[in-house]
Amino acid sequence: MPDIASSGSPASDFSFSLLGEFVRLGVRDLVLSPGARSQALALAAAELERIGLIRLHVRLDERGAGFLALGLAVEAGRPALVVCTSGTAVANLHPAVLEAHHSGVPMILLTADRPSELRGIRSNQTTVQPGLFGVATRLCVDAPAPEGAAGEHADAIALARRATDAATGATSLDPGPVQLNLAFREPLSAPVALTPEAISGPVGLAESAAVLAAPVVDASPTEPVFPVTGGPRTVVIAGTGAGPEAEEFARTGGWPLLAEVCSGARFGPNLVSAYRELLLASDLGGRVERAVVFGHPTLSREVPAMIVREGVETIVVAPTGTEWFNPGNRVRVFARAAAPDAVAIAAAGSPEGREWLGRWVMSSRHLLAAGAARESIPIGDRGITREELAAMRAPVTRPMLVDAVWRASWPHDRLVFGASRLVRVADRRVPGKKISVHSNRGLAGIDGTVATAVGIALASQTGPTPQSTGVTRLVVGDLTLLHDVGSLLLTPGEALPRLQIIVGNDGGGTIFDGLEVAASARADAINRVLFTPQQADVANLAAAYGWSYGLAATRSDLERALTAPHAGPSILEVPLVR
Repeated sequence: MPDIASSGSPASDFSFSLLGEFVRLGVRDLVLSPGARSQALALAAAELERIGLIRLHVRLDERGAGFLALGLAVEAGRPALVVCTSGTAVANLHPAVLEAHHSGVPMILLTADRPSELRGIRSNQTTVQPGLFGVATRLCVDAPAPEGAAGEHADAIALARRATDAATGATSLDPGPVQLNLAFREPLSAPVALTPEAISGPVGLAESAAVLAAPVVDASPTEPVFPVTGGPRTVVIAGTGAGPEAEEFARTGGWPLLAEVCSGARFGPNLVSAYRELLLASDLGGRVERAVVFGHPTLSREVPAMIVREGVETIVVAPTGTEWFNPGNRVRVFARAAAPDAVAIAAAGSPEGREWLGRWVMSSRHLLAAGAARESIPIGDRGITREELAAMRAPVTRPMLVDAVWRASWPHDRLVFGASRLVRVADRRVPGKKISVHSNRGLAGIDGTVATAVGIALASQTGPTPQSTGVTRLVVGDLTLLHDVGSLLLTPGEALPRLQIIVGNDGGGTIFDGLEVAASARADAINRVLFTPQQADVANLAAAYGWSYGLAATRSDLERALTAPHAGPSILEVPLVR
């Protein structure tokens, strides 16, 4: 990119150089929350959008902006930029930064700040921004305010490259958030017009994606593959982020696959969907001698309880990250990659190996079939019966809701679960299916869930070759929706996601009904300080933000709404009984 120091604003010159290099490196999404101190970055982003070099997403709330960038990165596999102004704007990014930190999701924050002479003297909108996110960032640089000096263009390029390497874990095997704290002096911006040719390297969104399209880190060439031998009675655990590698590993070794619903590995012949119940069975879970863990298991207590049990050897496999899954500090083997050795593969075909796997798989299938039989609608030969009609008109239950959503979702769709009771219901019962499922399980918070799903939807449906041609479905409880209601705001000019938010509305936080506190605390106290009942009008909420709205009070309503969702953003409210 040519030097544009003649613009009259060093802030604008530096911003164009910085963002131009990010474009050249393959970044294609920038999320912006407006503000005065960050105006040079904002106007540069608008110019890059105008000439087709970046996709710009404008959000009023920085918390939602951060989670939108998280969703974009999760689906696209590359970092998004987040631009905000100084002061509390930066602090509002903290929840998304923490989730990205614990999930290993790349994110690059460009936080505008006052120059050094305005710090520490109680200047307006000025606080200590460098290091605000603590250990959650892979890199934090407090860049001094540009002055228009020679070499600042090269400094901006070097800064973008350093930030991209740190965020993607190119050298550290530890992808995550990066903060570039950028001080700017007045004049805070100047008008600059560019052409696509002004950016060296890739000149369009289709090309700019290529640089970061492939996974940045591949541990297998540089890290030894840990050989998992045959012998011990073994199960494979797949938590969030495990991916299809866990399924392939279990299938190759002939071991049962205990895959969470958000693992990306809940499919294949070795799948054990009803793993929670079977881990409690003495003749199955009680006989486990070894567990091989992929991803981050968070949806059950049975998995960590098994790992800490005496006599169980655990191998944790994670290609990236420095924080290892280690319940009770009992894990002794950590590996970047693992594979069954020849002895294990041979043992998979032995009578003992087939018996071990078969008992897990068939027991799981039997449990799921028994549950389905109890809830099925009998089909009559002479038209619909009264019993069938009553079943179709019956109120929707949580199992009915997650089953219907699972049936309606296919590989060309995306499915996102909030950190509510419904994801646990789904984890207990839905069968195997190779579909893309996401959930913020790094810290398992409810904040930012709507914004994350919007990011996933937008990233999956855009570009010259969209990864998804279907719909993104977000399954949340009512409190999760209300906690992130501001992310429903899509201002004019913003891309509209093909997103259907399915709200299981039971009037509050019923997840606490299933915890030990429900048996020990007063009902009125639980209702007041934990359940937190609400009576928000979701239909009016949808109307206020311009989202389509539907109500599915019965099974037939639910089936119709899921099979024919609105083309754009919509909310489907499903009343549930506490």
